[in-house]
Amino acid sequence: MEIGQKIKKIRELRNYSQEYMAMHLGISQEAYCRLETGQTKIELNRLKKIAETLEVEPYFLMNFDDSYVFNSCTQSGKIINQYNGISERDYTAILKRIDGLEQEVKSILSKVHKES
Repeated sequence: MEIGQKIKKIRELRNYSQEYMAMHLGISQEAYCRLETGQTKIELNRLKKIAETLEVEPYFLMNFDDSYVFNSCTQSGKIINQYNGISERDYTAILKRIDGLEQEVKSILSKVHKES
C-alpha cells in the first residue's frame, strides 16, 4: 500500500475530511488530495505534520497496514473481529467510526424504505 493510501485510510478511520487535513497542513484541499493519490511526493517534514494531525507517530503512519487493524473471518454467518496490537485510543476511534457508518446505513435504508 502506498503512503497516500495509508494516510487516507487513517484519515477515514479518524473521520477527518480532506478539508480538515488541508487546513491543518496549510494547503488547499486539492493539494491535499494530490498527496493522498500519490500525484505529489510527500517530503519528510510534511509527513511528520500529517502524522501529527492524524495523532499518530510517523513510524505508525509509514508502516500502517489495515490488516493489522482487524483480521476478519466469517464463522456461521457472523463476522468476527480480532484486535491486533493497536493502541486503545485508535481501537476506540475505529469502533466509533464503524458505529457512525452503521448509523448512516440505517438512516439511508430508512429513507429508501419510506420512499418506496
